[in-house]
Amino acid sequence: PDGVRLRGDINVLLLGDPSTAKSQFLKFVEKTAPVAVYTSGKGSSAAGLTASVIRDGSSREFYLEGGAMVLADGGVVCIDEFDKMRVEDRVAIHEAMEQQTISIAKAGITTVLNSRTSVLAAANPPSGRYDDLKTAQDNIDLQTTILSRFDLIFIVKDIRMYNQDKLIASHIIKVHASAVAASKETLASDGDNWLKRYIEYCRVSCQPKLSDSAATMLQENYVNIRERMRVQAHETGESAAIPITVRQLEAIIRLSESLAKMSLSMEATAEHVTEALRLFKVSTMDAAKSGINQQIHVSPELRSEIQQAEAQIRRRMGIGSHISERRLIDELARMGMNESIVRRALLAMHARDEVEYKRERRIIHRKA
Repeated sequence: PDGVRLRGDINVLLLGDPSTAKSQFLKFVEKTAPVAVYTSGKGSSAAGLTASVIRDGSSREFYLEGGAMVLADGGVVCIDEFDKMRVEDRVAIHEAMEQQTISIAKAGITTVLNSRTSVLAAANPPSGRYDDLKTAQDNIDLQTTILSRFDLIFIVKDIRMYNQDKLIASHIIKVHASAVAASKETLASDGDNWLKRYIEYCRVSCQPKLSDSAATMLQENYVNIRERMRVQAHETGESAAIPITVRQLEAIIRLSESLAKMSLSMEATAEHVTEALRLFKVSTMDAAKSGINQQIHVSPELRSEIQQAEAQIRRRMGIGSHISERRLIDELARMGMNESIVRRALLAMHARDEVEYKRERRIIHRKA
């Protein structure tokens, strides 16, 4: 009513281990989305993503050339290796991700370009692999300002599961075995991409609105999530790695409307809100709670066991000494201590800066 423009596009971040098909997923989205631009973080500058001012060779006049975010207007921009981007280049897309415009004031040209696009980004944690023994802040090494602009943040882990590994191996072998036949089929099927046509039809023909019951449900759930995060921050003394703000409420609204759009419904009902909340909880909320923060609530019995393990570690290691983590755990295990208790004790001591890890967490050094 007051002329404020609301973002309707959903931004998604995939963060996790290498070799979990993140780039493959981005390539699939590029093929399936009606309008899509694929770019890699390391090879993308601020000007290449937003817009650049170029001088014409013959007339010597300046003109604007749109970058990836402008070219993908009305579609999706896929950014691979998002963590490898320079910080100043990442900051350049803040406005495009929330206001969906790009403001330019260069070489006497002052204008605003539209970039009504969804951002699908893939990134690796700073240490390469997602480390469950680190906090969420250490694993998700991105600024709060950019994280709050992502509606869904998925942690993708390479979990070793026999049945799943067998299925993946079988699929990859089949893909390689039938590569020649598949390439001929792909040429024929590219023109008949029904999923691409269906997505385009849903976007054009369906504009759902939130029902009253869905709106009430959203309000109550948002307030409850904020309260839970406030209590958690009070208990731990640390703010969450991923902030829960009004942007996240808007994200759940967008997800609810998108789910209604997928089923070609003109109204987003309580069922759509329930599914949107489930998606939000298994992605962003789980990411915020991931890592060692899951072990905040410790029973008194467990705490005393951890303290005993700490005492044994101090007895075993003098100040300034080094020892292999595996050897220390084995020695304490022979004394009847549980491996997970010893690891927790080491983490507690690491958090207090009593010990530090060296050589990719293989060697422990006692500091004080």
